[in-house]
Amino acid sequence: MSSLAFNTLLLDISSHLSKEQLESLKFLCGDVIRKRDQEKVDTGIKLFQMLMQRAKLGPDNTEYLSRLLTEVQRQDLRDKLQSFRGDAPGDAPGGAPGQRDKLEHAAEVLSENLSHSWRKLGRKLGLTEVKLASISRKYPTDLEETAVELVREWRKTKGEQATVEVLLQALRDCQLNLTADTVEDRLNALKECPVEETHSDLL
Repeated sequence: MSSLAFNTLLLDISSHLSKEQLESLKFLCGDVIRKRDQEKVDTGIKLFQMLMQRAKLGPDNTEYLSRLLTEVQRQDLRDKLQSFRGDAPGDAPGGAPGQRDKLEHAAEVLSENLSHSWRKLGRKLGLTEVKLASISRKYPTDLEETAVELVREWRKTKGEQATVEVLLQALRDCQLNLTADTVEDRLNALKECPVEETHSDLL
């Protein structure tokens, strides 16, 4: 992504932020931008410039801003940012090789079995209370989508450290052994499917 194209994108994102959303973004940046510096920020562009100065934002470094936009319920702007980079919305950049498909199938199992234990699992996976609250606000009544979003956010946060093995161990640490067994059974069944499909194609 060229610097000009990236700056144009940031200008567009800035223009779609409300005053309240900008204030929320500034608050979330408290660990990166001092309050004294935040007082100088009255537009999204100024905030983005400060993030770039602190190596938190750049053409090939958009994950921090993506998380911020998600926290203020502007998934549409987050998706625009990720799509511009060529990422599909919800993908986890830097995920462990060969793990994406496995984790997607694991997320399906969780959506069918996890129920109200999703927060306990999220904490065991290392997600913050702020992130868990954000997931809850996004899907306040849909536990199936909540479970899928939990895995998605964990993948984004942990990158290559997000593996099926880690997920299975976290499930067992939470005493969710039946769910862990179901995930393993689903993944083992998938290993056998390609062989069966190959034979059927030959018939």
